[in-house]
Amino acid sequence: MRQYHNLVKNILEDANYRENRTGVDTLSTFSQSYKIDLQDGFPLLTTKDLSGYRWRSLIHELLWYFSGEEHIKNLREHTKIWDAWADDEGLLPTAYGRFWRRYPIPEDEDLLQGEWWPTNQEEWMEKAENQYDLSEQEIKEGISRWINKEEDGRKTFDQIQYVIDTLNGKHPYRSENSRRLVISAWHPANASVSKLPPCHFTWVLNVQDGKLNTHLTQRSGDTALGIPFNIAAYALITKMIAKQTDLEPGKFSHTIVDSHIYCGKEERGKWYQENLEQLKQKMRDADSSEDYLDVKEWIEEEAPEQEEPYDHVPGLLEQISREPRKKPEMAVEDKKIDDMGYEDFELKNYNPHPGIKFSVAE
Repeated sequence: MRQYHNLVKNILEDANYRENRTGVDTLSTFSQSYKIDLQDGFPLLTTKDLSGYRWRSLIHELLWYFSGEEHIKNLREHTKIWDAWADDEGLLPTAYGRFWRRYPIPEDEDLLQGEWWPTNQEEWMEKAENQYDLSEQEIKEGISRWINKEEDGRKTFDQIQYVIDTLNGKHPYRSENSRRLVISAWHPANASVSKLPPCHFTWVLNVQDGKLNTHLTQRSGDTALGIPFNIAAYALITKMIAKQTDLEPGKFSHTIVDSHIYCGKEERGKWYQENLEQLKQKMRDADSSEDYLDVKEWIEEEAPEQEEPYDHVPGLLEQISREPRKKPEMAVEDKKIDDMGYEDFELKNYNPHPGIKFSVAE
């Protein structure tokens, strides 16, 4: 997929050297964006192999998001990808689906004066009745599908159901062309103390010409390991929601605020700091597969050795030297999202290049 190759090249041409919390240094840039047409096939990268355990992990993680769970007890049966950030009981300080499906609604003394929420809707409802000529019962029925009552009596909001209902014309006074179809996993107070607040923290759905488009905003992106899965996951989310709404998948666009490539620990990382300008110039001059492999060879000959492949640069240079192959197809059963299981997803005609090993910086 050319967009991903261009992302890698853009970062290496314009990178800043940065240390970070993981102890593995990065080459980082500010604000990278691209757009992918989902009508051209499913955007699972073909220049490295993402099948097998990796693909199974992606599907199980996505189903876990849609479950709304704040723990990984069930997810652990299929993949260990969240184990490093959970406690012994499997609870997470931040869980994407927890906010997608059960975003907290303030009530009683937590309400600020003048706020409108589904739980203190009297003034808001009166205005809605007058403006849209709806009865109180019609409005209550419209919002009741989006409210969850937790075991402790608190109320939460189901952002996914809200979006699906609105796209299906079931919002009491907003159309399927609404420009307010925003889903957020970000809670500022939680993020201020969370061990790992959401990276892909908000996405917007937008209908154009009968097609469902998704824009993802990501605060931080691990280019080698994370971004390929973010692309595939949100392309699949778009397809899943399109299935619920009789729409066709349209485009996926992606903005990454801190786009980075891990470049190694200690002496290996410091080598990049000292040789960054030379690397950037070599990347600006490169325009062929052979050129990328020459840059890779230069790094491997000159940089200090390290045991684990925490330096992702050589592997990414290998990857962008490869010619992308035809995109695979993705089949999704026509079921409600809450009824879907792993067996309802089928990846077809995936023919990738061999895998490339990258170590995770935790």
